[in-house]
Amino acid sequence: MTQEGAGGVLIGYARVSTERQDLAAQLKGLADLGVDRERIYTDKRTGRSMKNRPGLTQAIAALRPGDVLAVTKLDRLARSVPDARDLVGQVYAKGAALQLGPSLHDPEDPVGKFLFNALAMVAEFESDLNRQRTMEGLAIARAQGRLNGKPPKLNERRTKKLLQDYEAGTATVGQLAEDYNVSRATVYRTVKRAKAAEQT
Repeated sequence: MTQEGAGGVLIGYARVSTERQDLAAQLKGLADLGVDRERIYTDKRTGRSMKNRPGLTQAIAALRPGDVLAVTKLDRLARSVPDARDLVGQVYAKGAALQLGPSLHDPEDPVGKFLFNALAMVAEFESDLNRQRTMEGLAIARAQGRLNGKPPKLNERRTKKLLQDYEAGTATVGQLAEDYNVSRATVYRTVKRAKAAEQT
């Protein structure tokens, strides 16, 4: 299909889930499909959520009757079956069509509907699998002591010195916070914990 095929224009959409990922391959794929660069909308750092995807919102808003929304793969559009169906509904409600790679999706064709649902299920499965692997990796890291939260801002030696300076009254809380490169709240918490320990 050319850019002006089917009486409308091709609107492209590309998405990656993190800032570390690159859109280059998708942009090239969309260009190979005939989408002009100025008609390609993009999103970064969206993860699986459908929220905070201004590029997709703009792409759908740009559609006019006869236009085609093109993506290189279905999982760039949605990562769950309900989301995929909802987005397709939005596209067709505007009188536009959806193109997945080189194939134009036909919602009336039984085989096309089956393949679309199958692709959506695969995308959802891969998303769930990636999330499960991430959770398992975090659990292993915690078990091995590699993830213990943020390191304390004050070690034992610096805590003792801060308390000595506080008791001596030679500096204000603000000055102590600046000297030890911590917040005022940290100074107050440190003093409070020390006093509580003395009472036990």
